[in-house]
Amino acid sequence: MESKVYLQDAALWGSPLLAILVGWLLAQNGLPVDAAVTAGITLLCVLWWVFEPVPIPVTSLLPLCLLPMFGVLDVTTIAQSYGDKLVLLLLGGFILSTAMEKSGAHLRLAITMVRLFGGGSSRTLVLGFMVASAVLSMWISNTATTLMLLPVAIAVIDKSKDPKLAIPLLLGVAHAASVGGIGTLIGTPPNIVFSGAYTQLTGQEIGFAQWMIWGLPVVILILPGLWLWLTRNLDYKGNVDLPAVGSWSTHEKRVFFVFVLTAFGWVTRTGPFGGWTAWFDLPATNDAMVAMLAVVLMFVIPDGKGSRLLDWDTANRIPWGMLILFGAGISIAAAFRESGLSDILGAELAGLSALHPLLMIAAICCLVTFLTELTSNTATTTLLMPILGAAAIGAGVDPILFMVPAAMSASCAFMLPVATPPNVVVFSTGRFKTQVMMREGVVLNLIGAVMISLFCYWALT
Repeated sequence: MESKVYLQDAALWGSPLLAILVGWLLAQNGLPVDAAVTAGITLLCVLWWVFEPVPIPVTSLLPLCLLPMFGVLDVTTIAQSYGDKLVLLLLGGFILSTAMEKSGAHLRLAITMVRLFGGGSSRTLVLGFMVASAVLSMWISNTATTLMLLPVAIAVIDKSKDPKLAIPLLLGVAHAASVGGIGTLIGTPPNIVFSGAYTQLTGQEIGFAQWMIWGLPVVILILPGLWLWLTRNLDYKGNVDLPAVGSWSTHEKRVFFVFVLTAFGWVTRTGPFGGWTAWFDLPATNDAMVAMLAVVLMFVIPDGKGSRLLDWDTANRIPWGMLILFGAGISIAAAFRESGLSDILGAELAGLSALHPLLMIAAICCLVTFLTELTSNTATTTLLMPILGAAAIGAGVDPILFMVPAAMSASCAFMLPVATPPNVVVFSTGRFKTQVMMREGVVLNLIGAVMISLFCYWALT
């Protein structure tokens, strides 16, 4: 603990000095002033994100202040970054997930999915929990998913006669929650970070449906691999009693209906045949607007018990600081483009074109996977997206080829308790030691990296 405090104190005062020095040296060596300033500000943000001498959302305010102050971006551009439609989409997604949690519908769905796989053996039981965890975390946070499933998993473990069930089941719930977030654009923060950075770099939008075309197959590929590895030593056969869920309440039915309607609106906005925005001549509509309309409906529709489906006290529990971090990421990506730093990096990295694309994708996947074991996956992707985009341009390939694998790999840190909130949640049960999570996680990390590399090479090249 003392060493961590020392590092934080050193980072608090040393990082600004290092950022100024690096920016000055780059400018002295011929880099345009705006590009040098962007590099210095980015370095300062990265160091403070990694060592956290101040909270991550506080660090994320630096681009809002410094980029306009030094003339890299104008006030309008910086405001557009922090109020970007992707930030609003995530805001809507966060609030909708609180409505689901308040109703309890997510728990009912989870237990129903577990029952579908039956409790005939420990292996199928773990698979049921993992599928439930993955599906739920596509729509609500992986932390909320894990916290919700944990009491159910503990109850099952305590009733089971299989002494080897605890570790595979707990790790399966946590890791499936992380992987499930890859499936949708709102499933996990790195997906949104990628979408914003890619739009800033190319001007092209990655919609909800387009991301699902990439994300869902990856979830379907990775999940069985994790399950097979975690349950390799389970051989117990026998039924396990699951908690009874009873009948659906009016509140749960109405929340679930709005949630399904919202997901349908996201997926069909632009397709098939142009989507409903083309059918009704609503070309300016985006996914954030769909989310916000759904949020309003949650506050309007009665819950059948004299209240509404959602109240502000519940909605206000969302992680507001995460929205500031996304705004910082989008503004940094804009600064890379406007200052010319992306073009400069692209020219410097042109030699990458000699490497095979699959080798580059695999290297990116491994780098991001193991880097996010120690750092915030959102902060990591925020840093890497502009750099990877520039690297792709330098290598003469579509930036999607480097950026998508990185965003997906950021959700595949399975080794350390500190890597992700789901890891922390299941580790806090005291049912296994850090060494166990590391031993299992090394292989799981590699499974994720291999699956993402192969799929992205096949689908994106």
